[in-house]
Amino acid sequence: MSLRAKLVLGLVALAAFATVAIGVSSYVSIRDRLYGEVDDSLELAAVRLAALRFDGRAGGSGAGDRRQGLPLELADGFDRPRSFEQILVQVIDGNGTVRAAPATGALPVGDRELAVATATRPRSAFRRDVELDGEPYRLLTVARDEGRGAVMVARSLAETRRSLDAIRDRTAAAAVLVTLATGLAGWLVAHQLTRRLLALTLAAEQVASTSRLDVPILVGGRDEAGRLAGAFSRMLEALARSKDSQQRLVQDAGHELRTPLTSLRTNVAVLRRFEQLSPDDRARIIGDLDSETRELGHLVEEIVVLASGEPASTPTQAVRLGELAEQAAERVRRRSNQTVLVVADSSTIDGRPAALERAITNLLDNAVKFSDDQAEPIELTVENGRITVCDRGPGISSDDLPHVFDRFYRAVDARSRPGSGLGLAIVRDAAEAHGGTVFARPRAGGGVCVGFEVPLA
Repeated sequence: MSLRAKLVLGLVALAAFATVAIGVSSYVSIRDRLYGEVDDSLELAAVRLAALRFDGRAGGSGAGDRRQGLPLELADGFDRPRSFEQILVQVIDGNGTVRAAPATGALPVGDRELAVATATRPRSAFRRDVELDGEPYRLLTVARDEGRGAVMVARSLAETRRSLDAIRDRTAAAAVLVTLATGLAGWLVAHQLTRRLLALTLAAEQVASTSRLDVPILVGGRDEAGRLAGAFSRMLEALARSKDSQQRLVQDAGHELRTPLTSLRTNVAVLRRFEQLSPDDRARIIGDLDSETRELGHLVEEIVVLASGEPASTPTQAVRLGELAEQAAERVRRRSNQTVLVVADSSTIDGRPAALERAITNLLDNAVKFSDDQAEPIELTVENGRITVCDRGPGISSDDLPHVFDRFYRAVDARSRPGSGLGLAIVRDAAEAHGGTVFARPRAGGGVCVGFEVPLA
């Protein structure tokens, strides 16, 4: 079942339940109220009648006359049709014999009415519903004050039941109308809500089936669906940028790998004529193979670092940049025998130590590569979250400065030196991952200063 159908059914069920509950509650309340009014009127009449004396003083022309023995207050009007009487009155003695009855016919006397007629407890009473001439009546029997016999009073329930039936029918009709209206309104609301979710679903299915990330998302609004659409659109944009970046990385890596692979194949082909080569040629070719192999390994390592990166979910921690700088400098000293001077303050940031140390190491390796004079030290400075590495190399031209952090970019003067053009790109990725920026500028007196800056904790 679709979400739209579930919403509609839920709203319809809720409206139907609420309407029926209110209708039943109202019907029961009105029914109790109407029956209570009937019972109150019968009770009032019975209490008054029970106090009258029924001793034969009243009218009536013979023993068969139903008015025989009635008080004068009740003798008149006893010949009216039953439906004209608002309250019917009947008197019975302790044996259940009818002493006086309505002109339209005696009221039914049952065991419970006999029990009330013979009761010694004053004001003993019993009520029930009976049917007279096909018409419902409410019958109340109350013991007489003298303790002998009882007075029976009845009132028609036809009008009350017609009113209740009308209320029931109108309530049922209202419940049906409310349910239908709720269903229509629920369908409109559900259609409005699910229309945008359906658009997102179609866009997601299109992305899954075509692998295209440029699918337009036309859902707007500021509610949850609109926010979901905006987040989905931004996610697709981020994925598209990541995919484009990966494709460029693969293309650039393939281009860069061709050169060392071509050199390796050439040297291997030459080594096939090993017996014909002089010892100097053999040594030169083996040296080239060793150099190209190391360069190829370094290139593959940097490509893997750029392609995988460090997961954003890796927890950050408080990092003292001075300690990382000293560790990276010590590693570079052992590896290159180059003098590295470290001047660091107590700058502390929230970051990922491995990525930051790799970035500092790449800056130092880049400086070592371009430092022609090992007697001239490389300077590493850490100040207020700003890491700067300065060397006395040939420097960088003004045309190359904006591009030194691009992947695989190598200045014209640097293409004769070993390297892949990925070291500074790794520095930029690490800095941006920590909310920082990179910079490169010429150094007074020759050389260059390259580094990055990250916000302090």
